[in-house]
Formats: sequence, C-alpha cells, structure tokens
Amino acid sequence: MIVVATEDFEVYHEVVGELRDRGAAFTTVEPGAALPEDADVVIAGPDDDLSVAVDVVVADPEDPRAAVEEALTLLRGHGGRTVVGVDPGPRPGIAVLSGDLVVAVFHVPVKDAAAVVREEVAEDPDPLVRVGDGARIHGARIIDGLDDVTVELVDETGTTPYLGRGARGMDDVLAAVNIARLEGEVVGEHTVEPTAGELDVIKQRSRERSAQNRTITEELARRVAAGELTIDEALERHREE
Repeated sequence: MIVVATEDFEVYHEVVGELRDRGAAFTTVEPGAALPEDADVVIAGPDDDLSVAVDVVVADPEDPRAAVEEALTLLRGHGGRTVVGVDPGPRPGIAVLSGDLVVAVFHVPVKDAAAVVREEVAEDPDPLVRVGDGARIHGARIIDGLDDVTVELVDETGTTPYLGRGARGMDDVLAAVNIARLEGEVVGEHTVEPTAGELDVIKQRSRERSAQNRTITEELARRVAAGELTIDEALERHREE
C-alpha cells in the first residue's frame, strides 16, 4: 500500500491526482499519524519530517510522476530493468514497463518518439527497448535515434489486440505493451530505404489528399517515408516548387 503523508498541499494534490490516474491503491494520513498496517511506501513533501519504518519517497511538486513511479517501483520490489515497447508507425504507441508493471504510455508523432524513449530510460542503468518490425521505415527512424541503448527488433505479429466498444484509438499503445513483453533480436543502426511500392503508396495518398489531384515528387515521398514530413506538408512543399 502506498501512503501519502504531507502538509504540502501542492504535493498532495499532484501526487494524489497522479495515483488516481494510474489506478494505484493508496491512502492518505496526516504527517506524524500512525501508518496503516499494510503500508509499504510513504510519499511525502520536501519539507515533511517523517520517521517511519518503511521506504519514504520525497516528491517534487513540479514532477509528481517521478515520485509515483519510484513508489510503484519500491512497491513491486524492483524486479528488473526498464523495458520500453514501441509499436512503430506515423504515431507510434510507446509503453514503459518496470518488470510486469506498466508505468507510462505515450502516443506521439514519429519525429518525437526516440526523444520520448530516451527521456524515459535516462535514469535506468541498463534499459531495454523493443521495437516492432512492422512499419519498417518508421521503426528504423526510431531505432537510429536510440544511440547507447540496447534495442531489440520484435516480431509484432498478433500484438495488436481486438478493441471492444469504447477502446478506439488504444490499439497502438496496447500493441506496444505486448511488444515490450516479447523477446527479439538485438539490432544496431537500422536505416531502411523505402521500396518503390512504398513510395507509390505515399504518392497515391498525396493524390487522394490533394484538392487539385496533385502527386508529390519521389524526393518528397522519400521524406514522408522517413517521417521528416507529413503528406500535407509535402503537398505544401510541392505547391511551392
């Protein structure tokens, strides 16, 4: 059980909100009050003076998530390294696991994916990133942005679950969780050239998106394939040429 014990209102508000968002089991007590018998970790503010027989995490009100993640890690006994799963695509799903516990998820543009992953593993001495082998151009871009991090390429067949009612839009994130739990092959730099077929698909999509039935050039299609431009941005560049 996580216990929040602080006189700092900002810490209390931010930490409790973060715990509720994660669905974590917790309770609150006044600083100095007796802890519940099942207390394992206490989250307090920087000015709270506590003397307790369990682990204490000091929360920064500017970064409540860090305190909650540390408390959750202590709660589960820190059974292993941080593992990040990535379901690549134009907006990759990213899932951060600490052991079996999912501690954070993201759904971001591919241009931001590597930076998000680097930030999430920055404090771990031996993190592992697992990237699905679909959407290979986007996956290569993410892998190439992860210097000095162990990266495995994972067969992502069957990792996207069936989405029931109300779960629309969660498929990439849930696939990332599954990818994080599968073993893959360690890879280094993974630059991939788009095939002629992949470029043709991008050109066709640009034609479908254009009010004037325009088709972008192969050079612009390559930049779209690499994630440097969206199709709309490529169309704008094409109009300016």
